[in-house]
Amino acid sequence: MLPAFIRHNGNLAFFALLAVAASGFGQTFFISIFGSALRAEFSLSHAHYGMIYSGATLASALALFACGGLVDRWPLRRSALLVTLLLAAACLLMAVTPAAWALLPGFFLLRFAGQGFMTHLGMTTAGRYFSDNRGKVIALAAIGFPLAEAILPGGGALLIQWGGWRTAWYASAAVLVLLVLPGLLALAGGAGQSGESAQSSGDDSGFTRAQVLRDPGFYLLLPAALMTPFVVTAVLFHQGAIGESRGWPLTLMAGAFGGYALGHLLMLFVAGGLVDRLGARRCLPLALVPMIAGLLLLSLRGDGWVPYVYLTLLGITQAGTGTAGGALWPERYGSRHLGAIRSVSQAAMVLATAVSPLVAGVLLDRGIGVEALASLLAALVLLSALLTLLVRSLNVSVSAGGRGNSATPAG
Repeated sequence: MLPAFIRHNGNLAFFALLAVAASGFGQTFFISIFGSALRAEFSLSHAHYGMIYSGATLASALALFACGGLVDRWPLRRSALLVTLLLAAACLLMAVTPAAWALLPGFFLLRFAGQGFMTHLGMTTAGRYFSDNRGKVIALAAIGFPLAEAILPGGGALLIQWGGWRTAWYASAAVLVLLVLPGLLALAGGAGQSGESAQSSGDDSGFTRAQVLRDPGFYLLLPAALMTPFVVTAVLFHQGAIGESRGWPLTLMAGAFGGYALGHLLMLFVAGGLVDRLGARRCLPLALVPMIAGLLLLSLRGDGWVPYVYLTLLGITQAGTGTAGGALWPERYGSRHLGAIRSVSQAAMVLATAVSPLVAGVLLDRGIGVEALASLLAALVLLSALLTLLVRSLNVSVSAGGRGNSATPAG
């Protein structure tokens, strides 16, 4: 029996979950398992490989900004069909890559269709069609992330060992076409056919993207929404350097990521209810507190238990900010143009995940230690949390709670 909060639109809630999980094929945690094989195959240095990946990610952010508004105008079935086929094509392109140069379009399509548009499609669906219990549904959809983290890297690694990295990419394309695509099409039903944009509650008002970009409050809230992917990507990408600096073996670091997944998953079960009761704007800075504590712990202690604790704290923040950030824009700006609005924040998120490994790498190469780097990241997170507190002082009207009413522009 379905929970009451998704009983009326359960198919769309699970559509969102499946889309978010399918985004894993374009996420760093999956693509990274191919890194050693690709570098060896095409004789790439770490720096060259990283430049190709970051360049493709940056390009995908620009493409998402341009195309994200399509989910406001297209039926869900059309959006799901095109993005899934594009993601499958990206996997096939990776499977037949003849030379290093071909990694650039392959990575671009993976990052655009997977990390970018598939995530955008799932979270926009959760934010648009469930105004009354938006936080809970966004938390349900976000379970797709730890689900993909638990299945895809391990499954991909086994396929690489069994048949090679090209076989793993062929298999990924097959899963998308034979399993994910039929599931998304069946769950989408007729949603969006007549241009409806919200639950039957009538939540179809809202700002345009141009109005949002003129709202000072948007720029005060956006850094807090971006800080988690910025920090987590930097930490994951440079986990080897962090472990070496602290004397933590790779096996210890790998085991500690179980704490990250556990903290992420458990927090998802409570984050949705908190967002629905307190409102996304109030929850967003509070959700950053565990990350600040985890980074300060990393900067101060080098004991063997520290990776388990600080990564668990990062996982808790990942769930909290993901849920609050997903509900923030429809709560503040309404849902009529949610796809176009979310395309801005989603593109900025992709940009943040492209920039943070480069910035952290440059600092580490210049002799900045892990202690100083973690302290700097903690300070940035704290600053982003404090910025959200200025929204009310600027007299920007924010809708109360999580019901998704349209905000009113100041002035």
